[in-house]
Amino acid sequence: MRPDRRKLVLGGLATGAGLAFGPIAAQAQAATRPPIFVLNSLDATLSVIDPVTYTELRRVPTGKEPHHLYLAPDERSLLVANAMSDSLTLVDPRTGELQRTIPDIVDPYQLRFSPDMKWFCTAANRPNHVDIYRVTKSSAAGGFDLSLAKRVPASKTPSHQMIDTRSTVLYVSLQDSDQLVAIDLATQSIRWTTSVGKMPADVYVTHDDRTLFVGLTGDSVVEAWDVSGAAPKLLKRIPTGEGAHAFRAWGDKRHVLVSNRVANTISRIDTQGMVVVDTYPAPGGPDCMDVSADQRYIYVASRWARKLTIIDTQSRKVVQQVNVGKSPHGVWTLEHAGRL
Repeated sequence: MRPDRRKLVLGGLATGAGLAFGPIAAQAQAATRPPIFVLNSLDATLSVIDPVTYTELRRVPTGKEPHHLYLAPDERSLLVANAMSDSLTLVDPRTGELQRTIPDIVDPYQLRFSPDMKWFCTAANRPNHVDIYRVTKSSAAGGFDLSLAKRVPASKTPSHQMIDTRSTVLYVSLQDSDQLVAIDLATQSIRWTTSVGKMPADVYVTHDDRTLFVGLTGDSVVEAWDVSGAAPKLLKRIPTGEGAHAFRAWGDKRHVLVSNRVANTISRIDTQGMVVVDTYPAPGGPDCMDVSADQRYIYVASRWARKLTIIDTQSRKVVQQVNVGKSPHGVWTLEHAGRL
């Protein structure tokens, strides 16, 4: 699945609009804006990047093999899932300062809070289970504690997850079983399991909780499923690009981005028409993404190139790349477009 490095076009990039500042003005603006974070999975670090000058400020140590990031719904903590360390690292999303470490979270490859912040779920990639935790506030000033409600056995390689807007259903892709499972959060029981295409990765649920999109990393399509009834129904297979992998909402409750890791592109899908309406270049094995608050820029981890790539959505061009650590994966910033 790994693309030929010789085919990656990484040079000759233009300067982005965000760099058109004098040194003093840029420093002043950067001081008031939250950073961009990039997880370096094989370095066990978190890159903290200046959102104005697009320079790496520092690297924060995490646990071993961190893959995904998630912001607590109260926006007080950014959580890093350390798969090989069985732990979570919490950092301040506004400064990148370490807050604390939560131990004894078994193989947290991917993580999700429910929107109401009552549930926290992790996909344990290696031991093949999904852990569902109850969340309780530790103080009125903020913070939280986790208590395991149930460990749900799963088929091979639970990968990515998403929870519906009502905080009732957890959807999980089972990468090496070519399946998708829906779990009822209140009872921690499986509602249904269905077969999907090759190597399902990320999943995305529309704002009305009716349609679920599944990225097929072993194919070149995204599947759209109707999940509004008792059993899921396949609606359409949408061609995007080889290695369809990770989603990021555009922020208008209608469009969603998917990174095509092998094709080195990002597709924008109209979730109502179920068609690709735009395509952006994304060299170096694009993976996780975030989108600027004004939807002008896509920030994407170029997994094989050890870079954060910034794409101008108006010109459809790569305007900047930032050197980061080995195998960059999760990307996040507090200054982002809507999550739906």
